[in-house]
Formats: sequence, structure tokens, C-alpha cells
Amino acid sequence: MGASTGDAVLRRLMEICGPQFARAGGPADAVAGTEPRWVAAPPHAEAAGHVLSQAARDGLSVVARGAGSKIDWGVPPAGLDLVLDIGRLAGVRRHADPGLLVEVGAGTPLRAVQTVLAGVERRIAVDPPSEGPTIGGVLAADETGPLRHRWGSPREQVISIRCVTLDGEFLELTGDALRAFGDAGGFPGAFGHAGLLGGYPRRPARLAGCADPLPGIITAATLRVLPRPGARLWVSRTVTSPLEARDLVLGIRASSAHPDAVEIDLPAGRPAGVPRQRGTRDTAGTLSILLEGDPAPVGLRSAVLVELLGGDAAASGAPPHWWGRTPFDTGEVGLRIDVPPADLHAAVYALRDAVGAPVPVRGRAGVGVIHAALPATLTPARVSAVLDALRGILLARDGSCIVLTAPAPVRAVVNPCGP
Repeated sequence: MGASTGDAVLRRLMEICGPQFARAGGPADAVAGTEPRWVAAPPHAEAAGHVLSQAARDGLSVVARGAGSKIDWGVPPAGLDLVLDIGRLAGVRRHADPGLLVEVGAGTPLRAVQTVLAGVERRIAVDPPSEGPTIGGVLAADETGPLRHRWGSPREQVISIRCVTLDGEFLELTGDALRAFGDAGGFPGAFGHAGLLGGYPRRPARLAGCADPLPGIITAATLRVLPRPGARLWVSRTVTSPLEARDLVLGIRASSAHPDAVEIDLPAGRPAGVPRQRGTRDTAGTLSILLEGDPAPVGLRSAVLVELLGGDAAASGAPPHWWGRTPFDTGEVGLRIDVPPADLHAAVYALRDAVGAPVPVRGRAGVGVIHAALPATLTPARVSAVLDALRGILLARDGSCIVLTAPAPVRAVVNPCGP
């Protein structure tokens, strides 16, 4: 595309979004290392539709961006012309049933939604680990936190969504149509990695610019809201092995404690590549269970759990420092592993065997969705070998492993979603 043609594209974007809200892309706008030519921030859903239809006419590849908290997750785009910033598609709107439902613009930060609802003693049962995500990004990725144990994934909180298709058509999806998109892995979301990751493992949705792109972007969603709990307690216990953690989790699931979340934190016992010394034990981990509700019942349930767990189990009014956080840092390879809870220990042991040492593991032990961090020191070839070995074990146990984030050299050689 020549310079004059590029200038014309930018002028058209400015006409739609306003002169201050369409510009040339820069390094800060890069998606997994790919810098876009332009960035446009439409003021409302109709303008977003005009941007998409114009992009289709100009043959532009597009990635949508909310807060950018997961912009580098998943497969790097093969090409990127335009970042569609949905930050202006924001706002918490009244609903006919304000005590039961809330309508939210896709660019609204989740934190802002929860703050508004807290004023009427309500909340959305959504607590993703990423930093400052928007509603659109959370739904596109179906990014779950501890509350998934009781309330399900963010998509399960959705009553309806409004979206704009690739050619600028406006849709509202409810009921069977909404469920059909979710079950097929094609839930309309931000074009980029969040949509791909949210669709896995049923059928990975495709990135913009690749075959079979997502239907469009979310512009707004109506979600169910719940009363804020009157009390919250965390019951925590030290665990010495993944097998012990698995046995405790199965006991909790079968008990009358009715936990609202069951989380595990297994830190790395020693650096990768350092062999286990005979007679030594791995660093102890922690199993932590959240109980919510009215104060008296929560107190009774916590007593049941403390007795059931034994050991050093104790209740606290504050969560562990690691609660609701992923274990990987910048530069590390971040994995999401899905496996039946009864096979959680097998997944952790398989990962340790593949790496040759324990690695940090943390997440939803009660539903079998955990995150793991591979050391930044592993070469891309080594990471690929680890993934092949781990996925082979998980396949036999109805599990899966996807790469959420990784350095560019690793992304270049691994398949984030596997075979």
C-alpha cells in the first residue's frame, strides 16, 4: 500500500472516529511484536461498524484491543494493519431488572463495573487474573478466576451480547444463538488472541487475517448480577505433593462445605535443570478454599472444612497473597492446562517430568483449570519438546494445554493450541 493510499485510509478513519482518535500506529501498539499501521478508537458501536466495513473494503487486517491485558496471548497475527481500540465503547447502563442484570459497554474496565454494582450491594461473579481487563476482553477470552468453581465461566454470566460483524452488520445474540457460538468456540470477541484462547479446546476460533475469522467484536453485553456476600473466609492448608492436593480436593468436592472456590499454589521446588537430591522433598504448596455467604453459615462451613482438611488447616478473613494471580512473569512461558480434577496430580507430575524439575503451578484445582510457568531459560526447542510430551499425556486424560504467553522466539516455533 503506497503512502498516498495510506494517507487516504487514515483520513477515512479520522472522519469516522474524530481527528484525535485515529492515528498512525507505534511500538506501544504492537501485538506480539507486530506493529500496526494505524490505530482507531470509535466513539460508539455504530462507528465501530463503520470502521470494520471500511477496513473490509480496504482489505485491512484488524485486531481489537480493550485494556491490552491479553493482547500478546496466543498466536501472533500473520499481518496487522489496524488496531481497533474499543476503550470508548464503555459505560454501565441501567437495565429493566437492575437487581438481576446489568448492561455494560465492551470497553468498560471490569473494576469500574464492580465499583458501580458495589454501590447497590451487587457484583458480577467474574474475577479474572489479568491486570485491569475490560468486559469485552474478559468475555472474548472467557478468562476465569477462582469464582469459576461455583458460578462458572464469564460467558456463563452473559444473557445477551451485541456485536458488529466483519462487514459492519450489527447483531444481538441471546438464548440458543448465544450458546451456539460459545459451544462452537466462535463466541464473538475481540479479534485477537483472546477469542482464539477462549474458543479452545472445542474449536479454536481464528485470528483476523487468517482463515475463518471470528464473527466480529463485542460492543456491549448484558450480564447477570448477584448479591454481594456478607462474609468471606479462606480456609488454607499446606500440601506436600500434587497427589495429596488431589485427594484433598476430591474430599472437599464430596463434602457439605459447598466451597465457592478451591485454589492450589505449588511453587517450584528448585531451578529447572537441577536434579532432585535423594532424600529431599519439594517445596510445600498451599490449598486454599473460599467460603462466601451470610456470616453464621460461613463460620459453620469453615469449621467443617478445617476438620475435614486436618493438618495445619486454618481459616482467615484475608486471601493468600497469591490468590487469583497467574504464576508466570514477563519473559516466561505461561501455560493453561485443563484436565479433570481427578487427574490434576497426573498433569502436574507430567509437566515436572517433561521439564525435569518442578515449575510453578497455580489455579482452579476444584475444576481442573490451572496455570503454569516454564522458565525463561528454556530454549524454544526445549519448550516445544515439553509441550509435546505434556500434551501426549493430557490427550489420554481428556485434557489440553495451551500457551497463553511466551517470548517471540518461542512463539515462532510452538503451536499455542497443539494438534
